[in-house]
Amino acid sequence: MSLTQKQIQYLKEKAHSLSPVVTIGQKGITESLIKELDSSIENHELLKVKIMGGDRDSRTAAAEELSRATSSETIQIVGNVITLFRQKKKDSKFSLPKDK
Repeated sequence: MSLTQKQIQYLKEKAHSLSPVVTIGQKGITESLIKELDSSIENHELLKVKIMGGDRDSRTAAAEELSRATSSETIQIVGNVITLFRQKKKDSKFSLPKDK
């Protein structure tokens, strides 16, 4: 699923007030963390993940790995927080704007 710039901006606005749901600690990205994240994103659709430590490149690599593992889109990376989105096929909470 490829999001347009308008849809990404809409999701950034919606994510602004959210708190991180999942935290990546010293062990890094593990299989159990991915399962927990997948379950959380299934319920919330839009969520934030906090990464403890690391530099910009490692956070970007972690965002790519998490979005690939959960079939989600990386909306933004701000500091140590990654915002991910995966829309439900049925009963989605989000009505994404159409680009015209």
